Amino acid sequence: MAEKKYDVVIIGAGPGGMTTALYASRANLKVVMLDRGSFGGNLNNTASIVNYSGFKDIQGPELAEKMYQGATQFGAEYAYGTVTKIEADGQQKKVTTDMGDTFIAPVVVIATGSDHRKLGVPGEEEFSGRGVSYCAVCDGAFFKGKHLVVVGGGDSAVEEGIYLTQFASKVTVVVRRDVLRAQPMLQDEAEKNEKMEFVFNTNVTEILGDDVKVTGVKTHNNKTGEDGKISAAGAFIYVGTVPMTAPFKGLGVLDDQGWVKTDNEMKTSIPGIFAIGDVRETPLRQIATAVGDGAIAGQEVYQYIKGLN
Repeated sequence: MAEKKYDVVIIGAGPGGMTTALYASRANLKVVMLDRGSFGGNLNNTASIVNYSGFKDIQGPELAEKMYQGATQFGAEYAYGTVTKIEADGQQKKVTTDMGDTFIAPVVVIATGSDHRKLGVPGEEEFSGRGVSYCAVCDGAFFKGKHLVVVGGGDSAVEEGIYLTQFASKVTVVVRRDVLRAQPMLQDEAEKNEKMEFVFNTNVTEILGDDVKVTGVKTHNNKTGEDGKISAAGAFIYVGTVPMTAPFKGLGVLDDQGWVKTDNEMKTSIPGIFAIGDVRETPLRQIATAVGDGAIAGQEVYQYIKGLN
């Protein structure tokens, strides 16, 4: 088992984590970013970004690469692994990963983000990867000329539904409310798209399939009580997010929904443990807010370590 010492261990290498790494390493701190996948996080699953300042339109993986170059220019390192445990013993924190590595540092920044919320209906788990998807960019191209169902009514559902129309013959968006919650610009674009249709006041109650793949979904109209069925080759689900905080439950820094509680300086209730971005209890989860959190954390991390000396 390898044991490595740093000034700052950042758990997560998404936009927030990479920004923290940039600020902290620029302050001459020894920094490592840990991630269970490729740097960039959910940026790698995003086709087109049009609401990040400085870019009229940029592909998610391209922005991830630019951010990584910025994050590592002052010496910050990147390491692969899933964090399984954090131990806080006074000033020193110990972070353990499933790769058998242990990272020791006075500061830990939690930047693990959030994951897709599951519908929790029959067939969802069974057909995951066989027609059930949570990523249009990843899987949309497999459904050329097919009818697809998108579940959800927020920004992600509508935006990914629009993206899917370049492959699908038709995209039916199933919305449990009577209106969309997506921003007006996205709604206007979707309503003008001839391949998109919307079914309101409706819940998906089951994912249907044969021995190989998804064949459709069962529905329930929550206003009329009528049950129905929509035939489709795939179901793309966008019904919110849940925090990626399982390894941190024993720390006492989470609220009752699992989000990390912080103050405006990104500090948790444990000195030396910070949290940023989508994992935090915050009213908005966007690239811009994660980057802003990361900048604040990077500065506060430096001030904290300076105060220890």
